[in-house]
Amino acid sequence: MMVSAHAISDPPDRRPLDLSPLRLLVVDDNRHMRELVTAILNALEMTRIRPAPDGAEAIHELRAHEIDLVITDWLMDPVCGIELVRWIRTSAESPDPFMPVIMISSYTTPDRVVEARGAGINEFLVKPLSPRSLYQRIANLVERPRPFVRSKDYFGPCRRDDDGAGYGGPERRGPTEPAPRQARRGAA
Repeated sequence: MMVSAHAISDPPDRRPLDLSPLRLLVVDDNRHMRELVTAILNALEMTRIRPAPDGAEAIHELRAHEIDLVITDWLMDPVCGIELVRWIRTSAESPDPFMPVIMISSYTTPDRVVEARGAGINEFLVKPLSPRSLYQRIANLVERPRPFVRSKDYFGPCRRDDDGAGYGGPERRGPTEPAPRQARRGAA
């Protein structure tokens, strides 16, 4: 049975996004999971996909190729998904600290999700994943990108679901702005 973006987009009368131009990096130490994620992406007409078996290889791929989105597992050796995200967000060698990152994991306790968000992921997806959930996370990144924030101990997408208007505490930050598109590709 083929899956198409049209078959899983919400609402039914809405035209699916054309995600075919996206260049993706799929990082998972389990070859079968990499193949499953790749097959789902291909069925959704995303075919510009580079695989990596761990975070160290992902860093090599990010240095060697232009990538628009990283989909990574958490638990891998020698470099895990959290370390990969931290490298993307904070390393001077990172080609794009604003790179969207979706973390996939079967470890979904609240403290794990908080840790992943604290590292700077954009989206968290629970294994086993479905074509619909993967499409929705990618579409969310394209249609509603979160602004990035920098504080003394965090750089990444804003973790708030709103603008924080109800908070007036001492660490209240000012308004955030989306990352400029030109900053997304090397100008950061």
